[in-house]
Parts: sequence; C-alpha cells; structure tokens
Amino acid sequence: MRGSGVLRPGWAALLLVLVAFLHPAAAGELSRKDIEKNFPPPLVVGEKDDRLPVWPILKQQAGSYEVFAYAFESLDFAPIPGFGGTPPDLLIALAPDGTFRDVKVLSHKEPVFLEGLGSEPLFAFVEQYVGLSARQPIRVGRPNARAGGAPPQTTVDGIAMATASTRTINQSVLASALAVARGKLGFGAANVGLNVQAKPDLYDRLSLAALVERGWVRRLAVTRAEATQAFRGTGVEEAGEGAPGDVLTDLVVALLDVPSIGRNLLGEARFAALMRELGPGNHAVMVLSAGPADAPENPIGDSFVMGAVPDRITVSQGGLVVNARDMAVERRGAGLGEGLPPGDWTILRIDSAAGFDPSAPWTLTEKIVRERGQILSEKIAREFSVETRLPADLFTKVAVEGEPDWTESWRARWPTLLGLGLMLAVLVPVLVRQKGLVADARRFPAFRLAFLAVTLGFVGYAAQAQLSIVTLMGLVRAALRTHDFAFLLYDPPSLVLWAFVLASLVAWGRGTFCGWLCPFGAMQELAAFAMKPLKIRQVAVPPRLDRALRLVKYAVLAGILGATAAASPLADAFAEAEPFKTAITLSFLRTWPFVAYAVGLIVLNLFVYKGFCRYLCPLGAALALVGRVRILDWIPRRAECGTPCQLCKVRCRYGAIRPDGRIDYPECFQCMDCVTIIHDPGQCVPQVVAKRHAKRIVPRPLAVSR
Repeated sequence: MRGSGVLRPGWAALLLVLVAFLHPAAAGELSRKDIEKNFPPPLVVGEKDDRLPVWPILKQQAGSYEVFAYAFESLDFAPIPGFGGTPPDLLIALAPDGTFRDVKVLSHKEPVFLEGLGSEPLFAFVEQYVGLSARQPIRVGRPNARAGGAPPQTTVDGIAMATASTRTINQSVLASALAVARGKLGFGAANVGLNVQAKPDLYDRLSLAALVERGWVRRLAVTRAEATQAFRGTGVEEAGEGAPGDVLTDLVVALLDVPSIGRNLLGEARFAALMRELGPGNHAVMVLSAGPADAPENPIGDSFVMGAVPDRITVSQGGLVVNARDMAVERRGAGLGEGLPPGDWTILRIDSAAGFDPSAPWTLTEKIVRERGQILSEKIAREFSVETRLPADLFTKVAVEGEPDWTESWRARWPTLLGLGLMLAVLVPVLVRQKGLVADARRFPAFRLAFLAVTLGFVGYAAQAQLSIVTLMGLVRAALRTHDFAFLLYDPPSLVLWAFVLASLVAWGRGTFCGWLCPFGAMQELAAFAMKPLKIRQVAVPPRLDRALRLVKYAVLAGILGATAAASPLADAFAEAEPFKTAITLSFLRTWPFVAYAVGLIVLNLFVYKGFCRYLCPLGAALALVGRVRILDWIPRRAECGTPCQLCKVRCRYGAIRPDGRIDYPECFQCMDCVTIIHDPGQCVPQVVAKRHAKRIVPRPLAVSR
C-alpha cells in the first residue's frame, strides 16, 4: 500500500532542491593587489572603471601610457553555471583590438577536474585562447582538433571526458569578453541582434551641396585657433606657424551604403563594386581630407596604413566606439564622384557584428596629438567630433535572433544522440512486450548481456552519459545561488537520458535506469558474469541487516544534498561516494585511493550482488524516492507467489521480492528474471503443478509494495 508516511521522507529529501531562492549570485572579488600580481611591471594597473568592473592594464610607449589590455573576471559578466551548478571564474585580459592577451582559471567546481583529471588540463585548455580574437566565434573541437585540420583561429582543442565542462568554459570566456567589448572596445555594441540596412531601391539624384545641406554628408573642420583653445594650459598650444584662421584639418564624412549618398558621391560603377565587396548588413563610411595639401593635420596622409584600424579616426555611437577598419580599396587613379574635393581618402568598413545602427545618431571623431618634452616626451591628445543624423526611413530594421549558446553542443553531439535514441527504441518494446523476448529463457539473458555491454561501452565511455548525483547537486546550487539551469543543456546525451529516466520512473520505477542504462551498474553485472566460472559463493546478508543497509543510501543522499545546500566545501568530497567519475568518466585514471575504492566495489559485487547499488548509491536513492510515484504494477504475480512458491524470491539476486511474494519496487532493478520465470511453463512452479493436474492458470495482480 502507498502510505503517506512512506512518501513524506522522500519528498522532504527532494525539496532540498526547491528551497528559497534567496542567495545572490557570486561576483568577482579580485583587488588591485591581486590584479597587480597577475600583471607585474613593466605593466601598470590603472584605475578600475567606474562603470564596468574592468581594470585597464597600461604599458609605456614613447613616454606615454597606452592601454595594453582590459582585465576582468568572467563571473562579473557571464556567470554561466558549470556542470556542478557553480559558474567558473576566469581572469581574462582583452587587448584593445579584441585579442585575448591572457586567460586564467581563478576558481571552478567542475567535477571532472576536481580530484579527477586534475586542474592542469583545464589550465592548459584556457591557454589556447591567447592570441585568438573575440571578434570571431570560437568553438570547442575534439581533442587535437587543430592538429587534425580545424582552423586554429576559431577552434580550441577539447578535452576527452570533459565535453560539457569545456563548452561551459568556452561560453564563459566568449560571453564575458563580448560584454566587455560592447562597453570598452565598440564591437558587439548596443544594437547586437538588430540588422539595419539601407533600402537599396531608395535613390534620389543629389549634388554634394544638396547632401551637405540635408546633413547627409558632414564636414569636420578644425582651425588653428580652435586647436589652440583645446590645448590651452598644456604647454603645446601652438604647433608651427600660421594664422588663427588657417585650417589644420578638414574632413568630409559620409555613409556610403545609402544609395542616395554612395551613388552620388562615387558614381554608379564604383558604388556597385563597393556594395559587392561590402556584403549585406555591413556599412561603409567615407572619410576624405578636403583641407589644403599642406595642412599640418591630415589623418589620412602618407602615414596611414591601408587595411588597418585608423589611429586618429574613430566612429562611435551611444558612447561606444564602433570597430571601423580601412577596406584597403585601391586608391591610385580611382577617381571620385563629381563635386568631391581632391585629397587623401579612406573607406572604413563596419561589420554587422558591431551592432552599428546608421539610422540613429553616430559620431566621427578625429584625434589631434602633440608632444611635450625633448627627452621623455609626453603625448597630449585632444578630440574633435562631428555627428551624423540620417532619416530613419532610409533604412530597414530586422531583428536577428541569435542562437542560444548551447545549440552548438547539440549539433556537435547528434551522432551520439542518434545512437542513444536507437538504444532506447530497442529497449522500450522489449520491456513492454513481456511475452516476447523477455519470456524466452534462452534468448533473453543473451540480449540483456549484450545490451549491458553497449550501455557500458557506448553510454558510459563513448557518450560520457553516466548519470550522477553531481547533476542533482548542480540543481541545488542553481536553485540557491545562480538561478540558472542552462548548464543542463550543455551535455545533450545526459539530458536526453535524464528525460527518459524521469519518464520511466513514472511508468516503471527506478529499475529501468539502474538495471539497464547505468554504465557502472552494467560494469558490475558484466564483471559478475565474467567471474561466473570461478563459482564465487555469494554472501547471504541477514534480512534485518539487509533492511538496515538499504537505508544507508538515503542517508548518503541527504548528506550530499544537505552539504550542497549549505555551500559546504565537503559537498564535493561527499559526492565521491559515487565511483562513477573514477570508473566511467575517467576510466580509472585517478590517484590510487579512488581507483582502489571503485575496484573494491566491483569486487564486493562478486560476493554481494550489486552491493553498492543496493546499499550506498545516492543516485539510486533519489531515483527510488521519485519512483514511488510509479503508476504501473508491471510485474505479473500469481496468488501462489510467496505462498507456497518462493522460486522468484530465491532467484532474485537483488532481494527485491519479499517472502509473501510482493515486489519491492524501490529496490527492483528490472532484470526481468522473475517475469521470464512466470511466463515460462517449464520454470513457474504453479504452472508446472497445474500442468500435472491438467489445469490452466493465469497470472493476476497481487498486492505490491510501493
């Protein structure tokens, strides 16, 4: 009978996952002294940004300090929970051009690395980011993927047995770097996810004067007097000789991808060629130096490097600098549209990834730099800007839905998911049709052994889909601290298996996973089968002791989840009660105490069949508790079961059949031996007796233990 007193302890243990969401997410805590230890002299740590938790790392160049990198903790920008439910914390140094200067692991709770592979492989993994660019999507490949031909600019080598963890680390690195890039570097800026393009068919023939009058083409002119005023008090007010009204710099600024601007300034042929090279969604800004040929301040003069990001010209929007790079268009003899003044010019490309919205106001800024001092000169800069406002009806805006981070994991693991789906598609019909293969006492044991071998080899070692108490710990940590359960999506095979197991718990109870889909459970059964010729005698555990030992796994479960909820550092140590990480995830490649423990449990299994599963497994305890909601009494029984027949009870190696014939479903591992017996007229004692007396009997339900 299902007594409410039986259910209450189980639900109480499970409710540890659903306690109040009152704990705030953790934040980075590195002090200036900590940052200085990671960036020693000659580098200098600047003042922490008052808007973002970012430290500028400075390097002296020609007597002045320039930004070498921006240092920050991933936890402040992308607290993505790892497989243990706790976000890793990484120290990242991002160069002004978006290149990773350094990436270090500050802290993590990834189970596969804690007392497993060790943290060294993780440290080596993040070192691969140095030199890569946050402007490009970076994916985690297989181990040695780059040596196998994967592009080294966009791929980092994965770590065997740590697929989910490395993908989480990758997303933490990229998401936090892009967050800083939006605030400090200008790419991936405020309008990420919004594609703004000029309407290609909207064109009016306009002269340069008309474009200037409408404000669609802008001029940025700085006179000597204006520059003197800007540099007042610096000691470099004057630079060279000339009248106050002389022009130091005069720039023409225009957004060329708008047909009414670009076609009129460049002409039909050059505009068409530009748009083909530019590509959809990208933008082109022309900057032309219209001042006198001898103007002292010409940012596009002989020193300008084609294809580079200009040193003295920046495009910004909403207070963020937008990445604008010279398109390296051939200038010699190219010629420009009618009416444009002669002079040096460039076309700056702004990629769609920059989040630039040309329908909103944007600014072009020119920096004028002067030097003070003879020996250790000091550079002093002043900026001069012009704003462009274009009508919104020149553009179309399309919201672009970006893919969630975890979708790459699902695409990469589809062969594994297909194999797992095929396994489940084979298993379910076999278990449902009890009078089919299950009833065949000759073929069914061979099928079961073969299936368990596939579970161990494919589910365990190939797919790395050994379910674990660690997932429940992650759920507790996420519920209490991060409130983010997306970490489950980074391990598709395990998530699919969890979904199936939860469904099978409702239908059949604990046994489907523990008896068929647990790789460590399969390892124990296969070891017992291999040792069968040795005829090792099983130890008969006294009934009273057996009942007491079965409660231990619930105490282990409560201790692990309780320590996790209390944020105790002992939680991960308690989780080592499971040997799954040692035997399956790490293939016994651990220090000897862990290996000895796992091997010892396999040896114990030879004397006390699946003793770990029956007495110690915390995951089995959790599944047994949830399995009490089971809706099917799927094991057939006869009135004679238990009284007088005890055959099924004697044959049950798990001790899941009580003396009175009732099934103890929370302890049943769905091996189907009793089902095979009851459908076999040659084994089922009541059927054998009935046959002798020429009677026909039919299995009927019997009261069961829930």
